[in-house]
Amino acid sequence: MLLSGCVGFGEEYTRIEGFSNRDAGAIVLKGTTREPRLGNPPHRVYETPMGMLNAIGLQNPGVDRVVDEILPGLDFSETRFFANACGSTIEDYAEVTRRFDDSPIDAIEINISCPNIKEGGVSFGNDPDMSARVVEACRNQTSKPVIAKLSPNQTDIQENARRCIDAGADALAVINTMMGMAIDAETRKPVIGNVRGGLSGPALKPIALLKVQQVYEIAGPRNIPIIGQGGITNATDAIEFIIAGASTVGVGTALFYDPLVCTKINDGIAGYLKRHAMASVSELVGTLSY
Repeated sequence: MLLSGCVGFGEEYTRIEGFSNRDAGAIVLKGTTREPRLGNPPHRVYETPMGMLNAIGLQNPGVDRVVDEILPGLDFSETRFFANACGSTIEDYAEVTRRFDDSPIDAIEINISCPNIKEGGVSFGNDPDMSARVVEACRNQTSKPVIAKLSPNQTDIQENARRCIDAGADALAVINTMMGMAIDAETRKPVIGNVRGGLSGPALKPIALLKVQQVYEIAGPRNIPIIGQGGITNATDAIEFIIAGASTVGVGTALFYDPLVCTKINDGIAGYLKRHAMASVSELVGTLSY
């Protein structure tokens, strides 16, 4: 899957020579709010060792424009398109979900864990009760699959996963970015205009792997699929996430320097399955031995 915030609203990638939407099992659209948002002040993106900080601030044209103007331009015959619903209140999340329910979108990811806005996001995603309330409110507004995107910035991700499943989540995205910051030593000021931002990229991978394994202990027995994400840059990374319990994987930061990485990952996974005499990825899910 191509992760939210990394490919805009999907149409940007059509301009890249050699890319096909068929290389991705799904494309998660940019985070969408009830009303248009201008986002955070610059700087919004900063490269770090083995990663990237971003604090875009959910800049988007609002759900009405996305549903009415952007979705009709997407080719739903090529791949799946998932919405990413965001909000500052539970009512906001519910309304965005309601609008996407009456659209051709294939599933709705509930972004309860965005670390680069000053309200909503983080407070919802780090509190199991609030997470469950958001998921329940969205569940009541749609018959489409609901995916809860879990935050690594919390004390007990297993409890949060359990509560989200009980509230009606059909799948879990594990994990969102971690909070971080960068400082300009000469000016003694934060580099990111929002002060803090979400850390993504290979630096996040060991943490993300652990969180997937922990969540799988809760979600696996209940047959709730996990989208594993966080620092995946090649087929071996993806395979490790699947072994830890992910049913599928998401790629984000790697797309910025290798837009065609999905083809390489797919080929690598296929080769691994062949070498190990497996007929499908499902045989590999959650096979960590310890």
